[in-house]
Amino acid sequence: MTSTVPPAPTTSPSPTKPPTRTAPEAPTLDDRIAGALVGAAVGDALGGPVEGRSAEQIAARHGGGVTGIVGPWDGEDWRTARPIAPYHKGDGHVTDDTLMTHALVRVYAKVRGRLDAYAVAEHLVPELIGEPRWIPELEAEALPLQRVFLAEKWIVARLHYGHVDPREAGCGNIVNCGAAMYMAPVGLVNAAHPQAAYAEAIDIAGAHQSSYGREAAGVFAAGVAAACAPGATPESVVETCLSLAKDGTRSAIEAVCETAARHRDFAAALAPLREAVAPFDTVGPDYRAPSLGARRPSRLHSIEELPVALGMLLVAGGDYRRAVLGSVNYGRDCDSIATMSGALAGALHGERAVPADWADAVATASRLDLRAPARTLARVAREMFARDTARRRAHEAAFTTLAGTP
Repeated sequence: MTSTVPPAPTTSPSPTKPPTRTAPEAPTLDDRIAGALVGAAVGDALGGPVEGRSAEQIAARHGGGVTGIVGPWDGEDWRTARPIAPYHKGDGHVTDDTLMTHALVRVYAKVRGRLDAYAVAEHLVPELIGEPRWIPELEAEALPLQRVFLAEKWIVARLHYGHVDPREAGCGNIVNCGAAMYMAPVGLVNAAHPQAAYAEAIDIAGAHQSSYGREAAGVFAAGVAAACAPGATPESVVETCLSLAKDGTRSAIEAVCETAARHRDFAAALAPLREAVAPFDTVGPDYRAPSLGARRPSRLHSIEELPVALGMLLVAGGDYRRAVLGSVNYGRDCDSIATMSGALAGALHGERAVPADWADAVATASRLDLRAPARTLARVAREMFARDTARRRAHEAAFTTLAGTP
């Protein structure tokens, strides 16, 4: 076959430059905070309706898996299907993960500084019992206390009624993801400083959890802080988490992430990730029927949610949509897993990573402004950084004088 050569132009064409391709600008602090908080809420809403189900049940119920916002598992019977949890999970409604996250943001807005276990007693408890708020799953205004799980009601029982030392109040509670699930704000006010995030979250979580539940809270906050660092990657986030995690939490993250590194398709990774985390998970194979040893303190075990969220972040290569859908279709406590992976992916890439149609639908259905908490927290983070910088410089000056060094 011969090619046809076009005739030479009669006039010289004007030179044209190839289109300039500019890489997207790196997300700013404000953008990363918005990405993390909006991303966490959207992940929470997508995972809520299938929480507690197995990956196989989810695939069967939703024609191969969840691909976006879906309705309640039990349809119109959502109020009565599980009397212990008469909540409208689905249709874009956020769950207690987001309610607790937003409550912690409001605490930061009041304190405008570092939080500790005493801040939980003085400020978070009043957030739970002091003012009715719109609760999407109840489709009514109610005290947040009336929606949160029993492990979060523990905070009120121990601190408000029991007058327990806040630093010890978490002891005796079931060991679960209850504290970790709302620690993203701690990582965000400590953006790019995971060690500080870990320490602050460990202190805060002492009022709520103990053992590996408290540890997971610290590691998740550190992971969010690491995801905010310029140039962060899913791999660097995991490396940071491993550098700080202790005992079974570290072992679980290592095992899950080693498995995750061999997968790029979340559907194919569902069973291998569950197999990798199973030796560290005390709940057992049936999430709705926990084993007798479930959720008890241990140095050998870990919550399931954080390692799987980190694993899904790796499988997805940091892509928000794939990380969250992988977390949702994993099943079990998938709203909390998707809350965590959504926060991490959102912090890595900023709000543009979160599908706008999902975010708008969740905000509308939940009757919540998902971006207002991010604006508030960004202002608090800047104030905290300014005070931290002043304290650090004062210490440097004092130490220099003491040590006699120039």
